[in-house]
Amino acid sequence: MLLHADHKNLADEYARAFEGYVRGVGESALQRAYEVSREAIATGLGILDVALVHQAVVLGALGRAGSVAGRERIAQAAETFLAESLSPFEMTHRAHREVNTALRHLNDRLEDETRRLAHALHDEAGQLLVSVHLALAAIAGDAPVELAARIAGVRGLLDEIEEHLRRISHELRPTILDDLGLIPALEFLAEGISRRTGLAVTVEGNAAGRLPAATETALYRIVQEGLTNVIRHAEASSARVEVFREREGICCRIRDDGKGFDASSSALVGQGLGLTGIRERLSVLGGTLQISSGPSRGTELMVTIALEG
Repeated sequence: MLLHADHKNLADEYARAFEGYVRGVGESALQRAYEVSREAIATGLGILDVALVHQAVVLGALGRAGSVAGRERIAQAAETFLAESLSPFEMTHRAHREVNTALRHLNDRLEDETRRLAHALHDEAGQLLVSVHLALAAIAGDAPVELAARIAGVRGLLDEIEEHLRRISHELRPTILDDLGLIPALEFLAEGISRRTGLAVTVEGNAAGRLPAATETALYRIVQEGLTNVIRHAEASSARVEVFREREGICCRIRDDGKGFDASSSALVGQGLGLTGIRERLSVLGGTLQISSGPSRGTELMVTIALEG
């Protein structure tokens, strides 16, 4: 069996360790099998690469065996040797799963803290502003006309502050997301961004019912971050958010008509475009992100999250 050049070094090391195990070297050969697979993982090779190499090495050993007993010994050794070779992949998978679980818990805690801050802004700060309004109204009632007019101006500023706090509170953790779901929450977000920045944002799609809470929260945050990137970097006049279901799961597309960038440049992608946070949220849910962009042709982010069932 011909092996790809990327597998050649792995095959040589694997073959030496396997031959030693067949000769009866024992635990040291199994330890070497474990180390070879660790080296394979470090160089970017996967479990299928190791399986391919294992097959080639075992077939070669069987072809050189001089007797039926020798072939039986090789076949028995191959099973144990392969199990030891694959153990680093099992450990890596387990560690990845544990990291994802930890990230999910961290995201949940951050969302809980965000919800608490949003409520504090909306309720506690709102109550303080009401108290200030009442105090100023009492003062204005006994004040000269000129001073009363100035107090009215201050109360107008307080109204603006209250409106800003209400907007920040809703964008931090919109109650509409919990109550009505993803699409209404995205429409509310788009309306606020359009009113505040002048960027024309449209939302289209139907999630066909409520999604898991973690998925709804992740998609809301991803769209929020994506639109923030458009405002900061794209110099766009409009953006479009689409949410729809495919066989692969729930999909979300964010497009803008801005200046775009070279999506193949990893250095450029990493410079303040906010994609790291999006990828981290998707990693927890096993989602994927595809980026399509180019100079003068806008940018498209395509997010896909698999849904169980």
